Amino acid sequence: MSVLAIIPAAGTGLRMGGATPKQFLSLEGVPIFVHTLRKFAASEAIDGIFLGVRPEDMDRASKEIATEHFAKAVRLLAGGASRQETVARCLDEAPPDTDVVVVHDAVRPFVELAMIRQVVDAARQDGAAILGIPSVDTVKKVERQTIMGTIPRERIVLAQTPQAFRYTLLRQAFDRALAEGYIGTDESSLVEHEGHDVRVLMGSDRNIKITKPSDLPLARLYIAQEREHIREDA
Repeated sequence: MSVLAIIPAAGTGLRMGGATPKQFLSLEGVPIFVHTLRKFAASEAIDGIFLGVRPEDMDRASKEIATEHFAKAVRLLAGGASRQETVARCLDEAPPDTDVVVVHDAVRPFVELAMIRQVVDAARQDGAAILGIPSVDTVKKVERQTIMGTIPRERIVLAQTPQAFRYTLLRQAFDRALAEGYIGTDESSLVEHEGHDVRVLMGSDRNIKITKPSDLPLARLYIAQEREHIREDA
């Protein structure tokens, strides 16, 4: 049995602005997606890694990966027009002995190795697990700029990745979504649509998704802190 990590990185990053997709933006001299790959290559819970990118980005991604000399092979696959299509294409190429699939945002480079292990273990036990953090803000349901109700914060979590699933369950969820034309916002939403419970594990405020220019200064701070931690442990 093996664990496959799928890193969808085929987006255009429109919220970041500029011509460079956010996953290719430099963070301390290295593209953001490479920082993310480093975590999964270092995880003992992961056996293989697929990176889904736009066809026009295959060459540049390949060159960046080649300079890293990862201990685990990173297979590049052409992504689709949406995250859902990109992950589906990667699922189609999963090795036959795949037991668990872990999906993680390419622009969440600060995931902790312990969290990767935790979602994998939970997926093996319960079938599906994600990371989530409680909402610290009051959440309003709004329609046409008018508040229609207040959602109790104790019932709200902000979903993060990695999200882990038994392969057979995730495959069924994607097949059903395709047959019904259902578009989810993340992989767990497809599994929910399939009617399966999804376990939520505590995530981290540091596990940020870099999507806006204002996220970059915080990301640089976290990179500096990680490097300092490595020096202290050396």
